This record gives sequence, C-alpha cells and structure tokens, in this order.
Amino acid sequence: MRPDDFRYALPPDLIAQVPLPRRSASRLLTLDGATGAWTDRWVRDLPALLEPGDLLVFNDTRVVPARVHGVKPTGGRVEMLLERAAGGRQAWVQLRASKGFREGTSVRTAGGAVRVLAREDDLWLVELPQETHAFFEAHGETPLPPYIDRAPDAGDRERYQTIFARERGAVAAPTASLHFDAELLAALEARGVARAFVTLHVGAGTFQPVRAATLQAHRMHAERVTVSQAVCAALAQARASGRRVVAVGTTVARALESAAANGVPAPFEGDTRLFIHPGYRFRAVDALLTNFHLPESTLLIMVSAFAGREHVLAAYAHAVRARYRFFSYGDAMFVTPAPAARARETHA
Repeated sequence: MRPDDFRYALPPDLIAQVPLPRRSASRLLTLDGATGAWTDRWVRDLPALLEPGDLLVFNDTRVVPARVHGVKPTGGRVEMLLERAAGGRQAWVQLRASKGFREGTSVRTAGGAVRVLAREDDLWLVELPQETHAFFEAHGETPLPPYIDRAPDAGDRERYQTIFARERGAVAAPTASLHFDAELLAALEARGVARAFVTLHVGAGTFQPVRAATLQAHRMHAERVTVSQAVCAALAQARASGRRVVAVGTTVARALESAAANGVPAPFEGDTRLFIHPGYRFRAVDALLTNFHLPESTLLIMVSAFAGREHVLAAYAHAVRARYRFFSYGDAMFVTPAPAARARETHA
C-alpha cells in the first residue's frame, strides 16, 4: 500500500485551534470495525460503552516545554525542538533556520550557548548548558503541533497536558487522554472500569509524514516506552475475565503491541520503532479511543490497520460532513477492530 491510500480532504476550518473549556465535552464518533457502522455520541458517554472489568490503559507521559528559540553567530534565528534526551546535557533535536548548520556551530539562547555536535537523518545531537529537561523546563515554550496556527499561551501549559501526566519526556501530548477530567474518571470508576498506565514519550516525529513510496519502505521514528509487570498482569487479568483492553490513544496501542511482540504482553523498557499498518494483527488491544489524525500519517494508518481502511476513511468523511473538530485539541473516536486485525490468540 501507498501513503496516498490514506488521503482525505479536510477543510482547514475543522482543525481545532483551541481546546474546549471542558475536557470531556468533546464529541465522540464510535466506529464498529466489523461492520463499518458509526454513531455520533459524546466523550461523556464513554462509561456506557464499556463493561465492568474492562481495562482502560493510559499514557502517563508528561509534555516538556520543548521549543526553544536562539540565534546563530551570523545573527540568523534558530528554532530548536527537542526530540529526546540523550543523557546528561546532550539531546537530539530538530533545528530550523533560514540556512543550514554545521558541526561545531554555537547557538545563543536565553539559557546559554547550545553547541551542535553531529547529525543523524533529520535530527541534530546538541550539547546544552545544563541537563536536558532542566534546560527546556526553564527556557522552553509549549510545543503546540504545527497545524495549530497561533503562538502558545499560558493556558496551553496546563491544557496541552493530561491530568495524570507524571513521567517527563514527551514533546507532544497523548491527545486521546486530553479528554479525561476528574468527573469522567469518577464515572468510569463507578462503572467498575479498571485503569492502568504505560509510558511512551511522544516524539516530534509523530507529526512527520510517510516519505517512502510504500508503507513497507517507511522507517518509523523511535520512541521510548515502559510497560511494567503490573500492567502486563492487569492485561492478563482482563483477558482471563473475558473483558477488553482499551488503549487510550495510538501511543498506548503502540506501547502495548511493542510489549506483545512475542505474542503475549511482557514487561518492556526501551525504544520502539514499531510501525503498525494494514496487515498487522493486534495481540494486546481490543478497542481504541483516539483523536482524528492527519492525512497520510502513521497514526491514521495505524487506526486503519485496526478497523479497516475503507471503514476508517468512510467514518472520517462522515466526521467532515458533521463538522467534527480535528487533531490534537479536537474530538475523538471509539473504535472496535475489524476481524482481520485480530491475532488468533485474541479470539476467545
């Protein structure tokens, strides 16, 4: 398959530029991957879509204020976006300027000089004036996605962060979790829905398009994942009870499927480059809560692998007609899998 098999038309005015005042007030489009049927609902209806004992799995990563501005010795302006820490004072970043960079270049920032060390593909290894996260926390701004056409404001520091964010390291929010507030979590708890947390530090590569001619030729960006023994035990308990494992976001789906690479979820800590595209058989995830994604993106391709490309694109066409709000600050979908997406082990 080709990236343009996942293209759809989106009016620019449907791209959400600001969040709703209330997190759980978004709309929710449910999609049955077996039949392609959809229903218009609300995020606050989520407890009614779940059964007691179902397991919601969240990503507890915390977004770093990952964008820093600087100036080259020539006076040219530089924008630096953290991709991931590399240990100590070193980090992998994206650099943007009117002219290119060379190894050894020094960039002046409000926090001191940043030295450019080396390049690997689209990323640069830099040395910072202090430890990576401390530097960006002190001098960075909220890294709103490129399709949000405004500067970040003070409210984004809190709103572009989940209410249970705790493990610092992401440069983009796990946006499906942005819909959860204390009221919704209380309703889920009253319903008897269980919850667990994994960590996947979302990198800036999540916004990059598939540049290869075919999906098979695409090399996925690396992201850091932690799936604990306790999470694996919760997954096993849900399955043994005949309940579903619901991934809250594509980041959670990617983390759980990375942990289940050998067929059964096992504790996992390390980088994943897993690229889930049609033909993949899901081993750990039974349902998916997710936002709407960019055309031809790896995230849209993953959702299509789960529920079927034709079903997903038809649901997106409906969402456009019904004027859903798209992308990070937009509305959500609750998706169940197409039969072809399920691994044999999950048929029970």
